[in-house]
Amino acid sequence: MNRQTKTHGLTQAATPVGTHEGYMPGFANDFETEALPGALPQGMNSPQKCNYGLYGEQLSGTAFTANPPERTWTYRIRPSVKHSARYKKVDLPHWKSAPNVDPDVISLGQYRWDPVPHSEQNLTWLTGMHTMTTAGDVNTQVGMASHIYLVTASMEDAYFFSADSELLVVPQEGRLRFCTELGIIDVEPKEIAILPRGLVYRVEVLEGPCRGFVCENYGQKFELPGRGPIGANCLANPRDFKAPVAAFEDRETPSTLTIKWCGQFHETEIPQSPLDVVAWHGNYAPYKYDLRNYCPVGAILFDHPDPSIFTVLTAPSGVPGTANIDFVLFRERWMVAEDTFRPPWYHKNIMSELMGNIYGQYDAKPQGFVPGGMSLHNMMLPHGPDRDAFEKASNANLGPDKLDNTMSFMFETRFPQHLTAFAANEAPLQDDYIDCWDSLEKKFDGTPGRK
Repeated sequence: MNRQTKTHGLTQAATPVGTHEGYMPGFANDFETEALPGALPQGMNSPQKCNYGLYGEQLSGTAFTANPPERTWTYRIRPSVKHSARYKKVDLPHWKSAPNVDPDVISLGQYRWDPVPHSEQNLTWLTGMHTMTTAGDVNTQVGMASHIYLVTASMEDAYFFSADSELLVVPQEGRLRFCTELGIIDVEPKEIAILPRGLVYRVEVLEGPCRGFVCENYGQKFELPGRGPIGANCLANPRDFKAPVAAFEDRETPSTLTIKWCGQFHETEIPQSPLDVVAWHGNYAPYKYDLRNYCPVGAILFDHPDPSIFTVLTAPSGVPGTANIDFVLFRERWMVAEDTFRPPWYHKNIMSELMGNIYGQYDAKPQGFVPGGMSLHNMMLPHGPDRDAFEKASNANLGPDKLDNTMSFMFETRFPQHLTAFAANEAPLQDDYIDCWDSLEKKFDGTPGRK
């Protein structure tokens, strides 16, 4: 509860941070926050001397001349150069980057997987990351990778950042805490987190075992899609994204920092925690978002809109109207269209679609696409409802129908997605998935007017 004070006859909130303790609302806002009073300079970014003996440092997410620039000024106990030393290469064999085209793996096809089972091993955020597909080229900063994470153990005196990518985290099971340079973000199923390129963090298990999905974005950062004729409201509203307030560690403890750089992993040893930002301001920050706040829109008379109508976040490409990545959400909603085949129609398109099930049942695939599972329909490969879904939708009474207890998503990219050896040979692939269309019948008989 926010305390209140009265001044000049007005009742005023005493806590300006907002209505969610520990977080500040808004997407791409210019935030400011301090963990100690007076730690954040006012009226300037780089004073000759910072309060508390802090160091001023800027973290840039774009080129200096980009418009608008994405940057955050931090005021920290040590500059980041003190959290960097000589590096040695380390191997994380299940985390792959594009280009990763295995000559022994066929990526052309329609694929579906059961949930990847938990391991009996202690797996951290780094050792538990398993790449399923890659697309584009991490070196030229285009494309993406999709991963499954299996996490059972917290990172202890160990930290990580990716110089390659922004990470979109979609939990499916368990609860995680991201202790970042800019503050703390807790996430659980039905929420997502966005971790910017270059941000240092440690991942802790709050409730395990943890499993979920990650979209690793090599390209331009995620942004809210243009709503066009929809206007200012619905879909994902900016106010529902939450950035953390400042939090810092002042710990003299030998630690490791692992960096992902051009698809390779390097580790350095440092004598303290790098999470030492006491205050910060800027618009380059991590976020969390509750998917239950997503307000879908759709057809209210006839026909089925394109799935792009359900876009939560988009990462633009250099081609207008064609995304590097779209993050699309299929959640509970009402179906009311008249004289319309309501599930997604049969189609093939230029985008490659990787879907994941967070919970419940997806209407186009009522069997086999289970919570924790994934499917891949690569570019220009046909797909659509199985026979049971087609027959049910073709013959249903088209009164108002609530799609309930359902939440699935799609990582969609303009690039072909290549399977990793893990996805092809170790993950629980449903070999019979392609058979779900075998029983579709020829209904054409040439009779005029027959439906």
